[in-house]
Amino acid sequence: MKALIVEDEPRARSHMIKLLAENFPEVEVAGALGSVKDTLRWIETQPAPDVIFMDVELSDGNCFDIFTQIDVPAPVIMTTAYDQYAVQAFKVKAVDYLLKPIDLQELQRAIARVASGEAVKPSSELVRDLIREARKEKFLIRLNDRIVPVRTADIAYFYSEDKNSYIVTLGGSSYVLDESLDALAGGLNPSEFFRISRSCIISEQVIDSISKLMGGRLRVTLRPGIPAATDFTVSRARVEDFLNWLER
Repeated sequence: MKALIVEDEPRARSHMIKLLAENFPEVEVAGALGSVKDTLRWIETQPAPDVIFMDVELSDGNCFDIFTQIDVPAPVIMTTAYDQYAVQAFKVKAVDYLLKPIDLQELQRAIARVASGEAVKPSSELVRDLIREARKEKFLIRLNDRIVPVRTADIAYFYSEDKNSYIVTLGGSSYVLDESLDALAGGLNPSEFFRISRSCIISEQVIDSISKLMGGRLRVTLRPGIPAATDFTVSRARVEDFLNWLER
């Protein structure tokens, strides 16, 4: 069984390779990639694998960008920390799902599904269903004895700092989130939000202008009235995809 690993974190990628090598000698890793762009190129030029282990959040976007551009040629096993509601959406539609840290028994079960033919490659219709069901329309913020609903449409950006994640709204309110940016990214509409760096996901509606920085990076200036609680530098690896996102 040939496997493709799509994971942007080098340590997580190495861990998956080691986990497969030590416990599943029948599985051969045919490729290990970390970006949407490299994955698209690999799938278009290499023989189809038997299974794809895929993280949701990648270095230049998220896995839904892959699904919407090409037909994925093999069963997919998601390997990431993510919203529990979306987990159920994947499981009932023949796309398997493993939460990190990956449990060996769960991995064995998922690989057995692929080997038995129970797991099938996702269709375009399936992917549209998954994207629709995984998207979050609002966040419920818990503040002591209160719950504050925040609509996704009212969010200016998300950012992380000192191991905490935050929402900043168009009105300037800031709230602490329980979820990491990795967990958040897959549930956001990629036509509305872009992850400009590991620590910031920004809404297109708050972007006022873009300027060039040394080293091939970009600086995003927010619309007047939007508070800037974090750095808005687009990392060099994401510049091309960011500009393509703005021009679409």
